[in-house]
Order: sequence, then C-alpha cells, then structure tokens
Amino acid sequence: MREDKQLLVITHLSQLATLLTGFGGLIIPLIIWATQKEKVYQMDEQGKRIINFQLSLLVYALICIPLIFLLGLGILLLIGIGIISVVFPIINAIKSNDGESPTYPLSLNFIS
Repeated sequence: MREDKQLLVITHLSQLATLLTGFGGLIIPLIIWATQKEKVYQMDEQGKRIINFQLSLLVYALICIPLIFLLGLGILLLIGIGIISVVFPIINAIKSNDGESPTYPLSLNFIS
C-alpha cells in the first residue's frame, strides 16, 4: 500500500461535486474508494466514512421533504444539511492532509 494524501484530499473534496451536478458528491467518492481502497493507505477507512456521510445526508434530505409541510421546518433543516455538506468535506480534507483522522458528524453507519 502506498500513502497518497493528495488522493485522500481529492476524495473528500469530490463530495462538493454535488454543488455542480446535484449528484456527484456520492458517485465520485464511491468510484475513487472502490478502485483505490486496497492500494492507498487509509483510503478504505476514510472512503467508508465519506460514503456513510453522503448516504446519511441523502436520508436526512428525504426525511425533510414531508417536514416542509409542517410549518416549513423541512426547509430550515435542508438549509442546515446544505451547510454541513459543504463545510465538513472541506474540514476533513484539511484534516486528512495533516494526517489526522477525519470525522463526519451525524453520520449513520451503512458501511462498516
């Protein structure tokens, strides 16, 4: 296994593709993780965290849809999800580059 901090950083930042395409934030990291998890040191661990985070955001967004009809609560939660989906990939890309273990809050454990 080789150490490749740049690829780990790119994998974290690739989640931001959702801002451009609407769906790339799950697909791009999934492809990178699936192809590199046995080749790059810490890719398996960090890739699982990224995929779990992205799937969690999707679940939370789906839960917000019916909540929109309850006093607009869903809209406020969607805004919060949007902020979290931008901030934490950037924070964790920096942590990964510094050799720290990145964490994603409110992340459900789909892949362990």
